[in-house]
Amino acid sequence: MCSNCNDPSHKPEIKGLDRRKFLVNGAGIAAAAAATPILGAMAQGTEAPFNSEDLNEVTAYGVRSATGAFEKMTIKRRQPRPDDVVIDIHYASICHSDIHTVRGDWGPVKYPMAPGHEMTGRVVAVGSKVTKFKVGDFAGVGCMVNSCMECENCLDDREQNCLNGTTFTYGSDAPDETAGQTQGGYSQKIVVPQHFAVRIPPGVDLAATTPLLCAGITTFSPLQHWDIKRGQTIGVVGLGGLGHMALKLGVSKKADVVVFTTTKNKIADAKNMGAKDAVLWSDEAGMRKYVGALDWIISTVPVAYNMGPFVNLLKLDKTLVNVGAMGPIEGVSGNALVFGRKNISGSLIGGMAETQEVVDYCASRNIKSEIEMITPDQITAAYDRVVGKDVRYRFVIDMKKSA
Repeated sequence: MCSNCNDPSHKPEIKGLDRRKFLVNGAGIAAAAAATPILGAMAQGTEAPFNSEDLNEVTAYGVRSATGAFEKMTIKRRQPRPDDVVIDIHYASICHSDIHTVRGDWGPVKYPMAPGHEMTGRVVAVGSKVTKFKVGDFAGVGCMVNSCMECENCLDDREQNCLNGTTFTYGSDAPDETAGQTQGGYSQKIVVPQHFAVRIPPGVDLAATTPLLCAGITTFSPLQHWDIKRGQTIGVVGLGGLGHMALKLGVSKKADVVVFTTTKNKIADAKNMGAKDAVLWSDEAGMRKYVGALDWIISTVPVAYNMGPFVNLLKLDKTLVNVGAMGPIEGVSGNALVFGRKNISGSLIGGMAETQEVVDYCASRNIKSEIEMITPDQITAAYDRVVGKDVRYRFVIDMKKSA
């Protein structure tokens, strides 16, 4: 794997990465940079120099209605400030949240919208106050692009829970961008404060690292919070984009992982990825085997379902963590919680420090997402396939083919 281009087809010497301090502060556009539209150029010289005027017309792929197909469109990005980096997006992956959002499942949407909150690429420009990146570095952006940075939660590295309102990667108010809202990673470029970009270690498979920016951190954060470790038996409900990362990360922590899936042909996949066991929801005997046997469960299913049978699998005082379904919790009896002193909790992605942590953690252990590469013209069909459970296990869009 090349550390210069992250191309798996050749393997030049990988040089060490300067480990700068991750948490930094700053704001606004550089005076020196304002004197010229060229803020930075690619270190390798393989791409054209960056021109800030190009941010007024950025190629993207989005929809114009809840039922519309994806189409090529032009969006406007805001002009960079001194604490910003501009990233040429190489890869963007499809999260089920993207589908729920653009289809209006979670409430009203402003259109046009280009979604996407898992993206990786190369830094092409940096503001005068940027210390975390230099032009030519690989970087990633996940589910958020700003927060107040002053409230209790932000100061505790939980920017996703900002008390004054997190700015999410798409669909948040942004008067300087298309439709007055942030636009996501299904695009050629993004402008983001350095604090909300993560360093991508050299030598990794860039495309397969991309899903870590949501699927990875969404499952890693609760594993960390509940201190999952060797000797525990944990359950993963659902084996999709999030579920397969929860499985891999759980196995990496030496826990015995039991996967629960509705799809028979995923049983072998789960075991190949390290699961101790894999059980169909419809297998009554298989489900009974784990009643009162699990130390922890993570539910990654992106729609409402009957959680009652899974609560019954928990030991006394243990927790089921929901990271997928955003609607009402279904099928849970108060008796099941009271008599077993069991808990149902939730978790939302993770803070920026923890997002950097999961990227570094996976890079050092060669943990990556199972992906299927597509081109931008295949996004609409890919959405249908995700809904139909026909992806193993994350679609990654090659945005370099978006011209």
